[in-house]
Amino acid sequence: MALSTIRTVNHLLKPFTAATRRLSSDSNATINVEISKPYTAHNIDPPSSIVETTPNELMTFFSDMAEMRRMEIAADSLYKAKLIRGFCHLYDGQEAVAIGMEAAITKKDCIITAYRDHCIFLARGGGLVESFAELMGRKDGCSKGKGGSMHFYKKDSGFYGGHGIVGAQVPLGIGISFAQKYNKEDHVTFAMYGDGAANQGQLFEALNMAALWDLPAILVCENNHYGMGTAEWRAAKSPAYYKRGDYVPGLKVDGMDALAVKQACKFAKDHVLTKGPIILEMDTYRYHGHSMSDPGSTYRTRDEISGVRGERDPVERIRNLILDHNIATEQELKDIEKGKRKVVDEAIAKAKEIPMPDPSDLFTNVYVKGFGVEVFGADRKELRSTLP
Repeated sequence: MALSTIRTVNHLLKPFTAATRRLSSDSNATINVEISKPYTAHNIDPPSSIVETTPNELMTFFSDMAEMRRMEIAADSLYKAKLIRGFCHLYDGQEAVAIGMEAAITKKDCIITAYRDHCIFLARGGGLVESFAELMGRKDGCSKGKGGSMHFYKKDSGFYGGHGIVGAQVPLGIGISFAQKYNKEDHVTFAMYGDGAANQGQLFEALNMAALWDLPAILVCENNHYGMGTAEWRAAKSPAYYKRGDYVPGLKVDGMDALAVKQACKFAKDHVLTKGPIILEMDTYRYHGHSMSDPGSTYRTRDEISGVRGERDPVERIRNLILDHNIATEQELKDIEKGKRKVVDEAIAKAKEIPMPDPSDLFTNVYVKGFGVEVFGADRKELRSTLP
């Protein structure tokens, strides 16, 4: 549906009059918005398509997504300049999933994802400097320069990575949700994966256990429609991923709409705390290729990519809502984006000044202290068993 057709409830009830009265951008006055694409449910009644928001929330969404978008564009340039090495998977286009999910939960709730993880880290409260430092392998990165693009972590905010093995993060996420229930916590875990990983056997094994034990687990399939270079319909006999749980309820969500994602995640959190797991399929899209080695235009047309940008871009959707409700002007929003470019450039400059890890650090964080064998020194000559 075109952006021009997005309607608010106020439009439906009375003539639009927001242009005559400027709403404060930091106001917490309630705005009711009707999402443009209804939820599709499996074995459950869907949440309301009317979502409550505020001017303050919409401005925060716009600012945060503008920062994420700029960070990923900058990462593209850094990779091409060979300042980022190894694998690098960018998230631009999918920002609404990270933003909407974070708006629905607290830092006590946990998230674990695959290798497209930069923006999830930012949403969980991570900083730009430690992000770029990690991307460039510097010692002050969020994983001490050892993880790179695929292994961002922020344990103090409940973010458990950043994992490179396709689908392997899902059983780990179910384990985290098991711990939450075992410890009688009132929190949940979001285990995220892509449409390519949706066919992995370990996902179904983990889901089976989560359902048996009514664990507070939300499985989030970020369906960007291409697993590496393979379209979903070529890889999956049934690409309706929200139904894949069979006995587990599911919900298909417009993953390009931050408000739709927020509503769905709130709904899912309430459900799993009392009734066990649920699957959320986020219908989203990545603008870049699968990774930096993939131009992203050999298996899909440029018209397809530009069409999604023109019709469904998550940043533009929020921009239009802000303008429609006279919360900020077009120029003020452009100034925010300009400011984000400056902030990102400054973070890159600081990250470049951070030194690489010392070679001896290669042998730290290999074993848990007090378990098995500890390795001392960089030459591997001095070994000592810590077992009795």
